[in-house]
Amino acid sequence: MSKTFRPWKIDQPLLLPPCVQDFVGEAHLARFVTSLVAEHLDLREITATYGSERGQPPFDPMMMTALLLYAYCSGVYSSRRIARAARERVDFMSIVGLDAPDFRTISEFRKRHLKALSGLFTQVLKLCAQAGLVKLGHVALDGTKIKANASKHKAMSYERMEKRAAELESEVAQWMSAAEAADAREDKAFGSDKSGDEVPDWIADKKKRAEKIRAAKAELEAEAQTAAAAKAKAQAEAEEKRKAEGRKKRGKQAAAPSTQPDPKAQKNFTDPESSILKTKDGFIQGYNAQAAVDATAQVIVAHSLDARQSDQHQLTAISDAIEANLGRQPTQLSADAGYCSDANLAALEERGVDAYIAPGRAKHPTAGESGSERVVAMREKIKAGGHESPYRLRKQLPEPVFGQIKQGRGFRQFLLRGVKKVAAEWGFVCVAHNVLKLAKARTPSIIHAAPA
Repeated sequence: MSKTFRPWKIDQPLLLPPCVQDFVGEAHLARFVTSLVAEHLDLREITATYGSERGQPPFDPMMMTALLLYAYCSGVYSSRRIARAARERVDFMSIVGLDAPDFRTISEFRKRHLKALSGLFTQVLKLCAQAGLVKLGHVALDGTKIKANASKHKAMSYERMEKRAAELESEVAQWMSAAEAADAREDKAFGSDKSGDEVPDWIADKKKRAEKIRAAKAELEAEAQTAAAAKAKAQAEAEEKRKAEGRKKRGKQAAAPSTQPDPKAQKNFTDPESSILKTKDGFIQGYNAQAAVDATAQVIVAHSLDARQSDQHQLTAISDAIEANLGRQPTQLSADAGYCSDANLAALEERGVDAYIAPGRAKHPTAGESGSERVVAMREKIKAGGHESPYRLRKQLPEPVFGQIKQGRGFRQFLLRGVKKVAAEWGFVCVAHNVLKLAKARTPSIIHAAPA
């Protein structure tokens, strides 16, 4: 006896046409994002840029924003992959309908409104606070290194720049000289419509490469001079402070800071604003992304980004950003040893923040630290707290967030170039993270139904 199966009805017409919202369930993330963008976010900074009625009507900025935000929440970042998903995946179709934008439209919209898209961070963060997902009882700060849209093999050291630029310029000069010497013969070979002094394209390319190398070399020299001036100023201030306190100078006189770049200092020709950064897995060409995470629901309450290896200079800026975003400072703040300095601890004291910042390891913690009483006190404070110290939250909060962004949603390399654009891109990644936290909470203040 044969088995009876359910009919396979892939070609059966429907009596009533379906709505694209029927493609996904009532509680689906796509519906949540659509409702969030349509009913709860202020997009006037984006819509205000559209004024003229000339030409083909553009796609609705609200739909494009919802599409990009849902794509980032789903771990889809490439404009080509987003465009394909809008044609093939029912969850993306439930946002764009059956009129999917192409990848160029998506890419141009993201580039044009990148700053405004990143600016949605504050609006989403306030919604998280209204939903009870942000308390600012304890905030942990950490950074993660993310690859730039550039290969580290496209970088060149200062030492190599001078040699390589000279080689290229010499090679171009030789070919130019040979071309000038053979003008008469080449005139005949090229014909009457040619002047005979045309330079091959590859020679022009080498001239451009040499010019680019010279420009990068000049940038490194300017950076070295700026750093030397700042170091000299810091040494002079320290010397004046020592004299005012009546302390004697110990050891040898500090050498004057060098105005010449380190021979191993590098510049990248694809994204000159990125840097070679050390990570636990080796060196990458990338950026240092920062995030301050609230303990209540691992919501990001502030973010920042630059291309420096050190984290220390980020602490006060992040602290001020938290207050700018939410109107007040956190009660407690924890961070690892990369953020510890006497100046940073003093700054948090002034802001009324109870700090838990690792002072780093030392064989003799109190020896030779007469000028760092705050650092000594912080070491004792964390040690006295033991396993119950709030410092334990330092790893429990930021690390899972970075894991969700980089491992869970696959964001391991920036798409844009230049620190300003990359910082805005990181801001939008943080927006998507907070939207997912808001969606998971399923608060009554956010209506799940699609807009009318």
